[in-house]
Amino acid sequence: MDENWLPTLQTASPQEGYELAVKLSRMAIKFMQPDADVRKVMRLMYEYDSESLIAASQTIAEHFSTIAAANNYWK
Repeated sequence: MDENWLPTLQTASPQEGYELAVKLSRMAIKFMQPDADVRKVMRLMYEYDSESLIAASQTIAEHFSTIAAANNYWK
């Protein structure tokens, strides 16, 4: 994995910020479970679990909040 996959939290727009927040969330899972086959099996277990999906959404929202602050809320 590229050592410098996150060179900055700066983004040009809120849309790019949200996309970065999703990437941060996905990368966290990848770091915790590096085996792609295991992640694929796990995804089958939680893709229909509303509580898991809500928790994932909350994580993305927290990342987006951090990114928005780092970008001075795109003012």
